Amino acid sequence: MAYRIAPSILSADFARLGEEIQSVIQAGADWIHFDVMDNHFVPNLTFGAMVCRALKPYAGETPIDVHLMVEPVDEMIAAFADAGANIISFHPEASRHIDRSLSLIHEKNIQAALALNPATPLNILENVMDKLDMILLMSVNPGFGGQKFIPAMRDKIRRLKKICDNYEHATGRHIAIEVDGGVNANNISDLVADGAEIFVAGSAVFGQNDYVAAINALKQGCLKG
Repeated sequence: MAYRIAPSILSADFARLGEEIQSVIQAGADWIHFDVMDNHFVPNLTFGAMVCRALKPYAGETPIDVHLMVEPVDEMIAAFADAGANIISFHPEASRHIDRSLSLIHEKNIQAALALNPATPLNILENVMDKLDMILLMSVNPGFGGQKFIPAMRDKIRRLKKICDNYEHATGRHIAIEVDGGVNANNISDLVADGAEIFVAGSAVFGQNDYVAAINALKQGCLKG
């Protein structure tokens, strides 16, 4: 299993985002995670597609993983796809037509994902599995970085893993599981054991003095899971 660490720039120094992205990539980051908030769908405001476009050269070949916490979502899908996103996830509550929104992402030849809040049930996935490349499970309520992992989400990861395994057995298609919220070196091995593969880490990376040591600690935790 290829585990991936995706530092979230929500916890980076906004005054020097380009340098911060280069620093974590040099330190071993696999993806760069963009938390896009609109102060409408979630109670915070971050950045738009222009910022993504400006930062894309700093990421180089490293995939940009865009998590849209905005409503409505379809226009933002197009804007971030054109700005250089490689993966786009959105919340089903933000789209009136989930299947159509996922199709919009694939029409841009990039990977599509749904992001599920802690209280969003897994059965919302039933009729769109064929359009998913990844599922992002929120392990905190979205809006702010630095929150503590919600323990009940471990069971939700395990239940989602069974759903994805059954789907892969039936179709041959693998759907990756990403976890976002409260991930750190102390709990990442448990999350790997539960079935997660991709880990968004904000303060666990950008809140540390040594990015190399922080990312290495997360990757070592993956190997213990």
